[in-house]
Amino acid sequence: MTSIGQRLVTVRPLPPGAAWVAVRVWFSILVPLLVLVAIDHVEWTLYAVFGAFTSLYGRERVDLHRIVRQGAAGLSLITATILGALVATSSAREWLAIPVAGAVAVVASYVSESHGWIPPGSLFQVFAFAAVASVPAEASDLVPAIVVVTLSALFAVLVGNVGALVRRARRTADPAPPGHPIGGAHSGGWLYAAQSGIGVIAAGLIATGSGIGRPYWAMVSAVVPLMTHDFAAQLVRGLHRVIGTFIGLGVAWLLLDLDLADAVVVVIAATLQAFTELVIGRNYAFALICITPLALLIVHLAAPVIPINELLGDRGLETVIGVTIGLLVGYATRPRNATRA
Repeated sequence: MTSIGQRLVTVRPLPPGAAWVAVRVWFSILVPLLVLVAIDHVEWTLYAVFGAFTSLYGRERVDLHRIVRQGAAGLSLITATILGALVATSSAREWLAIPVAGAVAVVASYVSESHGWIPPGSLFQVFAFAAVASVPAEASDLVPAIVVVTLSALFAVLVGNVGALVRRARRTADPAPPGHPIGGAHSGGWLYAAQSGIGVIAAGLIATGSGIGRPYWAMVSAVVPLMTHDFAAQLVRGLHRVIGTFIGLGVAWLLLDLDLADAVVVVIAATLQAFTELVIGRNYAFALICITPLALLIVHLAAPVIPINELLGDRGLETVIGVTIGLLVGYATRPRNATRA
């Protein structure tokens, strides 16, 4: 356990290029959300933010390679968001969301593993689907969902590739392409995908059956430990998720209690995501201190929840449920020759 304790408190150096990634993410989130606030459609901000998460992908790529990577990831986020909007129109959305979220986790995890996506796993796809599906919707909401998430994703791709356009205009040399190949199936991809699907479905069934208000947070948290393959690493990541979330809940309470204007909430949310990109490679718990208030601010902006204490309590409880389920699945399905943690 000493090794696990050391990994919990390890703070790694800032990854190269993290500052530029943070700037791109900040701008990709800020602009679409401010536009929606300006036209008085804050209820669409949930669609926009998941499209904007396209900017998180392709950081290790350059030029055409980045466009391809962001295009593929953006398509997965668009698809997950639209599926969420479809399920949200159903009166049985709470239970219907569980198997669909499991399917999203399986497909996104396998594609991510096969093509070496960074960030890895199905976290953002499951989050996009489950969060959108949790907010009751009408059939008339489908067109705005499709348009907003698609335009937001396209804007993120544009922002992520401005540097390449500038180099073309200045006729300067392109950076060297990445040395490792894009794509190529990895061994164990289906096991990884199955683990994610099982974790999401189990967490969803338990959280929904217990009557907790927002079971999608349990489903999202279940895939977090499973983003790594070694059980010791899964344990560290799960503990980081819980510790960072509970600290982040304090930050979220302070921000939500201020009753800020919508435009200010958008600026804070975009800035929190930018800070996340600066710390997530150093220590995952640090990132959750930013991610937790970000997620709560965005959800509260699109679909306000009163009282706030109920929102915070659900987040904390479901995080524990989801992480526990994810760790149990990871331990039970680990390869037989895996090193015991």
